[in-house]
Amino acid sequence: MKHRGRHRRRRRGRALRATLAGTALALTAAATMITTSQATDADDPGPLKPLTASAETTPLRLTEHDVPRAALDRLSASMGRPVGVRTVLADPDGALRDAADCTADDRRALPVEPAAARAYCWPDEATEGWRPGAVTTSGDADDDGRWGEHRVVVSGWSRADASGDGDGPARVAFVDAGDRERPRYTWVLLAVPVDGGRDYRGLGSAVSGMVWYQDKLLVTAGRGEDSALYVYDVDRIQRAAGARYVLPAVATYRANGADAPRPGGISLDRSTAPDSLVAHGSAAADGDGPALLWRYPFSSDPARPGLLETDPVAHAHPVEVYETELTEVRSVLSYGSGWYLGRMTGSPDGRGALWRQDADGARTTRCGADETHRCWSGPATSLSYWQETGEVWSQSGRMLFALPLADVDRSLDG
Repeated sequence: MKHRGRHRRRRRGRALRATLAGTALALTAAATMITTSQATDADDPGPLKPLTASAETTPLRLTEHDVPRAALDRLSASMGRPVGVRTVLADPDGALRDAADCTADDRRALPVEPAAARAYCWPDEATEGWRPGAVTTSGDADDDGRWGEHRVVVSGWSRADASGDGDGPARVAFVDAGDRERPRYTWVLLAVPVDGGRDYRGLGSAVSGMVWYQDKLLVTAGRGEDSALYVYDVDRIQRAAGARYVLPAVATYRANGADAPRPGGISLDRSTAPDSLVAHGSAAADGDGPALLWRYPFSSDPARPGLLETDPVAHAHPVEVYETELTEVRSVLSYGSGWYLGRMTGSPDGRGALWRQDADGARTTRCGADETHRCWSGPATSLSYWQETGEVWSQSGRMLFALPLADVDRSLDG
């Protein structure tokens, strides 16, 4: 029985790769229809520009604020004993569909070059009225790539308003990635304790960035919230009526003033010592300024797992800051000496571009007969590197997908 099962999985794997390759070829053919003038709307941004002056780095300082333990205990007492990720995974809401079973419209959101190695789509009924956001994995949480015995992907979503924008409430799906053919997921509402822990409210923000590090889940917050980052403890998931599971924030990081740059997207970099949180954002509150890239080190204090390194007055300071000439940056990943940046191109086909930028210059992926750089997925707002498997995970529309970072590097021109 096991022997026949392996053959079925191999056949299905070949079929999936053929489907994804076919989708990529179809999208590449569409990309060749873009004129050369359209394809060159983004000039080479050149190397990253380091920013070192205090006036440039101080605005990126964050201040850590803990939710009082008494408030968390009061909330737990009213809602019942907290549960962990293992309990949540054992109580799924549904299952993702393999890319081969997804619609052509859904698969159109996948990148052209490099093509996804595997991909899944969310059921219509599970995401109607919700807007996709960031992705993180148990590869971020622990260097062995697992949380306990489970491989897990966490997918962020926010409720869309009448304009289609996602401004909360926000939720995440814990996806059991151990079953590659039919990953199951469970929804958990992101919440903020109020009234001293006597109640909670939903996080009112799009989830544009998210990192699961050790036992903490760090989530970006929009300007409608009073904090730049919210921190959640994955061991404090609560059962709740209606939402079934709720995850209350245990801490926040506030920006250095109302007009200070805030992280638009975040990811984890395990190639630094200590591990670090990287972010992208705009220098201006209205988003019209140059794009900034920066990093904060994580604390090495065993008493502060999953939290940023802070000084005696609870300030987290950036240890690297760069300016990039790229505009419309939507996702960021740093590994080794390179920064990988996904951006919108403003093209009618909705496709984006993926760049690798460092101190020496910049390179991008190209596809199609006219070598347009519009090969990436425009709606993708997140990049998460699973170091143990070598995969980059992202989400675009209703598609959740992964591809090797080595494929990204091979696809870069120059």
